[in-house]
Amino acid sequence: MNRYAHWQAVYESKAETEVSWFQEYPATSLALIHAAGMDANARIIDVGGGASRLVDHLIDQGCQSVTILDITNAALEKTRLRLGCLANKVVWLVTDVTQWIPSERYDIWHDRAVFHFLTEPSDRIAYATAMSAAVRTGGYAIVGTFAPDGPERCSGLPVCRYNADGLIAEFTPHFRLIETKNEEHVTPGGKIQRFQFCRMLRV
Repeated sequence: MNRYAHWQAVYESKAETEVSWFQEYPATSLALIHAAGMDANARIIDVGGGASRLVDHLIDQGCQSVTILDITNAALEKTRLRLGCLANKVVWLVTDVTQWIPSERYDIWHDRAVFHFLTEPSDRIAYATAMSAAVRTGGYAIVGTFAPDGPERCSGLPVCRYNADGLIAEFTPHFRLIETKNEEHVTPGGKIQRFQFCRMLRV
């Protein structure tokens, strides 16, 4: 099963609150986005945003330019329906980020969902290329992955786990590490998943 088919099946068969990565309030992501200089005019892209509720909070906090990129329309449709008329405030991109050629520049790139699933070096290189092209010089990328003591698999798929040094190494020389955060995410089933976040400056 290819990536698209896998995630389409996940979101067609599960409610957004049933997946292990569900967060009602993504506190770590929002804190890092604010630290990156979020204001009403900041152009923000959430990669793998799917059915995440990050966009709800960004809109509620005054963001006027939010883009969500996800490989599957099934995930994005859940968010569109949830947002109702507010969905018109969002740019929706259905694509695989490893095959994406950005046509816009963003102030803030956020990803808590995609990068740790890229177990092939060629996919990680393609992702880093897209991120470098999409983030303006002086902008920020925020990437969250499973930490070294995080799960080895998620949604039935193998993942890569990172500490801060390992994660920033995937994006040099175009990005410089500014800040790291660890997160203990409690899944809807009550399990703890440990994440590593890095906020990086586009140089």
